[in-house]
Amino acid sequence: MKISYHGHSIIKIETNGKTILVDPFINGNEQTDLNADDQNPDVILLTHGHNDHVGDTVAIAKRSNALVVAPFELANYMEMQGLNTHPMHIGGAYEFDFGKVKFTQAFHGSSYTTEDNQIIYTGMPAGILFMAEGKTVYHAGDTALFGDMKLIGDRHPIDIAFLPIGDNFTMGPEDAAYAAELLQATHVVPIHYNTFPPIKQDPEKFINMLKGGQGKMMHAGDIVEL
Repeated sequence: MKISYHGHSIIKIETNGKTILVDPFINGNEQTDLNADDQNPDVILLTHGHNDHVGDTVAIAKRSNALVVAPFELANYMEMQGLNTHPMHIGGAYEFDFGKVKFTQAFHGSSYTTEDNQIIYTGMPAGILFMAEGKTVYHAGDTALFGDMKLIGDRHPIDIAFLPIGDNFTMGPEDAAYAAELLQATHVVPIHYNTFPPIKQDPEKFINMLKGGQGKMMHAGDIVEL
């Protein structure tokens, strides 16, 4: 399995001959190395409906015919935009041909703002556990610290976890470091920072808060193989 990070909360997973994009906020994201017009994933996974996570999903999925997997209300809204969707919800898992997806809880909000400033309710926010090739990837989405992260780690030994550290809208570095302790992931990568002024953070400082070897710094375009 090959995993790459692309700024803000975007990750790309390549496994079982498929390419999966998570939260593809590309246009308007100065932290990314991607061009939305060049992306042709087989699958798009969405954690919640905020515009800096849904991002370019509609344009990419219409061009590539990607399957969009998202929490129920958000999947329904994506289907209304003409996309091929698979709705799920928190606590539910599904075995796809590219891997197993399970949605976890996240403490945040979830709504999409249209170009004419209409706010669309998109259900509960979520984190994502993705399992393939005997490996488990955890993308926490946007969330506060919560104690049941320990249950997530106990139930699903995690090879790599992507945790928001930006503060203001999500966990800050201190809470994210405690989350890393609860999850007991082999590797922890900071995400959701420095994209906007309110979430300015020093990711290296966060890495130094973690136990030896757990923290992994990834810049846009960096790749890890599990």
